[in-house]
Amino acid sequence: MAQSSATAFEVYGYRFLVAGSSPRAVDGICRDFAFFRSQPLGGEVRIEVVEEPPRYDGLPAGAASIYTPRNVVYRNGTRTFVDYHGKALGTHDLQHGGFRVQSLDPNLLYESCYLFLLSQISQYLDLRGMHRIHALGASLNGRAILVLAPMGGGKSTLCAHLLRYPEVKLLSDDSPYIDPRGRVHAFPLHLGLLAEPGSQVPEERRRLVQRMEFGPKVLVDYDYFADRVCPAAEPGIVLLGSRTLSSGCSIERTSLADGLRAMVSNSVVGLGLYHGLEFILERSAWELLSKVNVAGSRLRNCLELMRRSQVRRLMLGRDSELNAETVVRFAREVLA
Repeated sequence: MAQSSATAFEVYGYRFLVAGSSPRAVDGICRDFAFFRSQPLGGEVRIEVVEEPPRYDGLPAGAASIYTPRNVVYRNGTRTFVDYHGKALGTHDLQHGGFRVQSLDPNLLYESCYLFLLSQISQYLDLRGMHRIHALGASLNGRAILVLAPMGGGKSTLCAHLLRYPEVKLLSDDSPYIDPRGRVHAFPLHLGLLAEPGSQVPEERRRLVQRMEFGPKVLVDYDYFADRVCPAAEPGIVLLGSRTLSSGCSIERTSLADGLRAMVSNSVVGLGLYHGLEFILERSAWELLSKVNVAGSRLRNCLELMRRSQVRRLMLGRDSELNAETVVRFAREVLA
């Protein structure tokens, strides 16, 4: 099958090209990273998506080094082979950074490339003092509103309702970046929803993906909310989100220590953001403990953000509209 022409992107200095013979998978990656689209300059990491059966003939023999629920990882010299249980095979060129994946399943092709890019971008920016945090990032009056909550905690649903307020801008529905000054930088890939968003989102701006571990998810494309993205925001509010069975929503005082613990745990790759870990580690998850310099940088960034922010606990109720209204009302008061 003919290869597509390569499309170039740059995410805060990390440059890559995406090409391949799976239109659906390539299109998915291009739609996700549309905010970062750029002109090719040479030297980009190449991501190649090949819609064909995985080819195992000729691969070197050797014991696996890492096991995850999604795949098994094998190391051989300057190459890493990621076997998705016979359904897909990814090859990571450690010397040049490139990634090539083969599969007959477009969903697997898309997700493996997506996870690869998340891991490589995070690793690249970690070494440059910018760290990704597992949080909803919005802004009002140029100040950041971060909502920390676990997977399934309601971040994306809250994000969709917050965007109904014209003064609210988006940084990321899932994982913005924090720099050494505590500023929050946009990472607006898509809005990920567990239910259909309704008729307000045109069909051509949403797509259903089947994930390896967590089932189906509806993705709302960046193009749908492109005019609402804020490239960066100064520190403002950090909300520690928890879901409740109440119909109401409240914002309560909390300690700085609670806030810092939540910030650190949600900014460490392997804890709050573990997707794509197999592309970073060489032997086991214990390697995370050896990354002392990066861990110290994460801590400093989190401390600076917390120092310059109002920290509260957000108790999310069953009424999504009331949750968003409560957050916006509080932000208007604090960030006026």
